[in-house]
Amino acid sequence: MKKYGLWIAGREVYPKGRKTFVSLNPTNKRAVASFCSGSETDVNTAVAVAHQAQKKWAALPAPQRGEVLLEVARLLRRRKQQLGRLVSTEMGKILSEGLGDVQEAIDIFEYMAGEGRRLFGHTTPSELRSKFCCTMRRPLGVVGLITPWNFPMAIPAWKLAPALVCGNAVVLKPASDTPLCAYELVKTCEEAGIPPGVINMVTGSGDEVGAHIIRHEKLAGISFTGSRVVGEFVAANAGLKRVGLELGGKNAIIIMDDADLDLALEGVLFGAFGTAGQRCTAASRVIVSKEVKDEFEEMLVKRAERLRLGDPLKESTDIGPLINENAVKKTHRYTEIGKKEHAKLVTGGYALPEKGGFFYKPTVFTNVKPHMRIAQEEIFGPSVSLMKVNDVREAIRVCNGIEYGLSSAIYTNDIQKAFTAIEHIEAGITYVNASTIGAEVHLPFGGIKKTGNGTREAGILGVEEFSEVKTVYIDYSGKLQKAQIDVDKRK
Repeated sequence: MKKYGLWIAGREVYPKGRKTFVSLNPTNKRAVASFCSGSETDVNTAVAVAHQAQKKWAALPAPQRGEVLLEVARLLRRRKQQLGRLVSTEMGKILSEGLGDVQEAIDIFEYMAGEGRRLFGHTTPSELRSKFCCTMRRPLGVVGLITPWNFPMAIPAWKLAPALVCGNAVVLKPASDTPLCAYELVKTCEEAGIPPGVINMVTGSGDEVGAHIIRHEKLAGISFTGSRVVGEFVAANAGLKRVGLELGGKNAIIIMDDADLDLALEGVLFGAFGTAGQRCTAASRVIVSKEVKDEFEEMLVKRAERLRLGDPLKESTDIGPLINENAVKKTHRYTEIGKKEHAKLVTGGYALPEKGGFFYKPTVFTNVKPHMRIAQEEIFGPSVSLMKVNDVREAIRVCNGIEYGLSSAIYTNDIQKAFTAIEHIEAGITYVNASTIGAEVHLPFGGIKKTGNGTREAGILGVEEFSEVKTVYIDYSGKLQKAQIDVDKRK
């Protein structure tokens, strides 16, 4: 088993006396790699190195920074098969999803490379004569990125690419369950031409590394994706930094009586059980019109029971393992909660330790009431709740009756119902006749309510998280002009 150090100033660093931790393959619980556990001292070193490197990186014209990002995309594409297998090995999602994880990283670097030719500001007329007004984007400086394990290539890339094209340097703390994926991404970035010190990676726990990044006075911004509990800690401890938070969801698929049920079934299976339900956009609630509820339930249960759990690298596998033992315990805890709440468990609801990894049987509850905890709280496992409603208005009320507001979907062939849902569902994303997952990098991603603090990642809004706006006034009148005061002189 190979031991990896921290990545600071373009090289691996092995601090003396530091603890190590092991990344496990969740399919078989075997060690993938060993990593150093960083400390406050290591975070301070990484921040200092990043500050030195950032000024030179920011001085490079943005189109040239974009060219480097485009080379990152090229290298990732060349290594897609290798890196996709690594994602499936270290995280546990099936290979097609592992390859999709890498493809998201490719896409976001390619898209943000184009922002190097744009980084749009605005021009606007002045209220005074012989005066020019515009805005321009400037980097924040050095930013901290704290990323989760469920998209171990894609989410670090979603943050790295816009941060870099805007001219920032970075201190990255990846999830301790999937550090090798992040390591390979950082190495690829530097091979593509990102200068040493612009990206620094400090591995370790939230207490020993993450908290110091969050509180660090010399960081200008924090971007965090993860649980709501940790997000609240970030908000309370980051101070006067730019803070971006993406904190999860409790997403619903609405199925109306006029829906194509076969199409809806595919969407629910992918939304509820893709990545073993370990997505912030997972469809853990299915709100079904009373006219088709029984029929759809029977269809879903039959298909869920046929899903094949196993090695994510095998083509025959439909669902891989959960990430670790705690994820299995949490999912099962919610199964027990659902039964105590008198929801009806129709399939699944148990772990599969005989498979040798962290596997949990795809679980379907029916007769679920909107107030039940299994319909309100994020489970982050392969568990879905079916709820019956009378009409589209009730469906939307049930959909909105949660603290989160990330993704949503409606299956219907009635354009009136579709647009009613688009207008009234409280979520950052709404799909029509598609599942709750499948974001495209040229469109903004994020949610409302307790999903986060309103940050949008990707798309044209993706650069806003990592840039400041400077307003510029150029007065070429040759005299002192006073906006608001020189009112009469404007006539």
